[in-house]
Amino acid sequence: MKKEFKRELTALDGIFGFVEDFTTTNRVGEDVTFSVKLAVEELFTNLLKHNTGGSDHIDIDLTREENKLVIVLKDFDVEPFDITQTKPVDIHQPLDERMIGGLGIHLVKSIVDKLTYEYKDRILCVIAIKNLEGKDV
Repeated sequence: MKKEFKRELTALDGIFGFVEDFTTTNRVGEDVTFSVKLAVEELFTNLLKHNTGGSDHIDIDLTREENKLVIVLKDFDVEPFDITQTKPVDIHQPLDERMIGGLGIHLVKSIVDKLTYEYKDRILCVIAIKNLEGKDV
């Protein structure tokens, strides 16, 4: 299931509805649905924040492959920004000693089982895979 969303924060309501429709159709449980919404929100807002310029939309594609849910976000006509290479966050470090940023990607990495990045011909693609085996599906 694939859909194009405007490159703006107001698109989030539509994105949440899109994820809900997909997870309902594919009989994915509420716990996984919540996690996927959180991951997609964080990835989408990171693309907005770090990929200035670009086209007026971002594509989101959700696919269920047996016991895996594959989430693909594509951003067009942007410079490379490898979200998977962000510095690790030490969540045990006191707040006043932490560097700003990176917590959202840390959260995504804790939600999904695999996070990859591709960049070719000014198209940035972030792929997140959530294993469903043994989950509330």
